[in-house]
Amino acid sequence: MADEKRLSTWSDATHTVREEEEEEEEEEEERGAGSEVQEAAAAAAAAAAAAAATVAAGSSNSPVALITAGSAGVGAATARLLARRGYRVVINFSRNTERARKVVGELQQLSRLPAHEIQNEHGNAYLAIRADLGSRDEIGRLVRETVVQMGRLDVLFSNGGWTKFRDMTSIEDNTIEEDWDMCFNINVKSHLWLMQAAKEHLDRTEGAFITTASAAGIYPSGSSLAYSVTKAAQIHLVKNLAVMAAPRIRVNSVSPGLLLTDVAEQVLTFAKSKSMTGVNIPLDAGFMV
Repeated sequence: MADEKRLSTWSDATHTVREEEEEEEEEEEERGAGSEVQEAAAAAAAAAAAAAATVAAGSSNSPVALITAGSAGVGAATARLLARRGYRVVINFSRNTERARKVVGELQQLSRLPAHEIQNEHGNAYLAIRADLGSRDEIGRLVRETVVQMGRLDVLFSNGGWTKFRDMTSIEDNTIEEDWDMCFNINVKSHLWLMQAAKEHLDRTEGAFITTASAAGIYPSGSSLAYSVTKAAQIHLVKNLAVMAAPRIRVNSVSPGLLLTDVAEQVLTFAKSKSMTGVNIPLDAGFMV
């Protein structure tokens, strides 16, 4: 009976986060000397693009954070905290444009940056970019646009998640294939695609990649079996990515329990710490004690 009560009162921190929400190389003999010319041209183009990005960002050296699902909940709370701590911030959203704009306005008011960095002729220190975290192509575009607009990337808070509430006492109610497909796509794969897209940029800044997992991934609980299992997979994904991204990038996760738990401060700790990677921190207000 106690377990049933625990399940019925459990609240997941990310269940509405999703916004509610080379071609192959030519053969060696065909490349010849022309290949070197092409490679030199490509390198020059890349350098020009990087220079343009720096100009577009107003040549600011302030760190940049990208927060997915950043217009509400944990994402928005973290964006506000980082703005107060001197970060430039890009929030991602899926549908609610007005809500995203409102958060951007709040960040501009909360910012501790000099006025000329917050808004100037080159661009803004706080932006919202619409992208569907269920699409690998959209995720790649989101990261590219962030770097073009801001000139760098120091922190990626991969905060997206998805669930549909099911009866956690019923196997039958938790065998809906569409639920499992969507949970794996958003709760696991989206974080992998984001890390892949951001890795080269985080390498340059020796940055941090942080995800929002869930206490449901540690203890049998949560809004659905698919959610609980995919959150457990996400936590293990983070440990593997920490190995792959070492030594220049730290990869960690937070696992909130109750929605009232303060998560943003732990995200900031992960963003600033140079000595933690492959770590998952449960933030359940002692609920599981």
